[in-house]
Amino acid sequence: MKINKIYNEDCLETMSRMPDGFIDLTVTSPPYDNLRNYNGYSFDFESIAKELFRITKDGGVVVWIVGDATIKGSETGTSFKQALYFKEIGFNLHDTMIYQKKAPIPQFKSHRYTGSFEYMFVFSKGKPKKGQILTIPTKSAGRIDKKYRGQVKPNGEYVGKAIKKVKNEKLKTNIWIFSQNNGIDRTIKHNAQFPEQLVSDHIISWSNEDDLVYDPFMGSGTTAKVAILNKRNWIGSEISEDYCKMAEQRISELKN
Repeated sequence: MKINKIYNEDCLETMSRMPDGFIDLTVTSPPYDNLRNYNGYSFDFESIAKELFRITKDGGVVVWIVGDATIKGSETGTSFKQALYFKEIGFNLHDTMIYQKKAPIPQFKSHRYTGSFEYMFVFSKGKPKKGQILTIPTKSAGRIDKKYRGQVKPNGEYVGKAIKKVKNEKLKTNIWIFSQNNGIDRTIKHNAQFPEQLVSDHIISWSNEDDLVYDPFMGSGTTAKVAILNKRNWIGSEISEDYCKMAEQRISELKN
């Protein structure tokens, strides 16, 4: 099957043509709980999850980004149901991460707090084998850790535990904060675009250059675009012809 291509079809059709252990990393967000208008299309979650397990390489990862609708005063819990099903069919729940929206739209119509995040479930087929875990600068880089301070004698000799300085970097937490406007293309009429940096950080974290990245709900093409920018190969499925055209146009602009 051809790679670096968007297939205008149901993702189950695309995956049915993939051999076992074909994909290194999947990054996607399905049209969950009707919160995202997906041109009227629906999807068979359980069949998709099983196919994702089959086509994922040993050591590969699926990043599944979802939230929950509130119906009749109660959150649906769909996100947790899906996470448990992924575990049931053989995936490890490697990490439950949070995508926190920097400027969520305030909610005043109900007796609840403003929703400001989505879950980013990181499922692995065995232990993740690829990628580079990201770091961020520390605020106190280079300072002497107070726990290791001792005494200095009149002759200048230091007495106490070995001096330890605060490192320049530390690991990111599993809560990632992004503006919804990060990398959003306002010329595209798609109301559920990923922040590009979110996708980029996952691609760097769970894959290496020349690996194959898949998005079964390609939408506006963010996963493909960011895969290209990070020197990964990619495949996308997109059932909506309109969205497929949007994504292809966005990708073609990278070549100009």
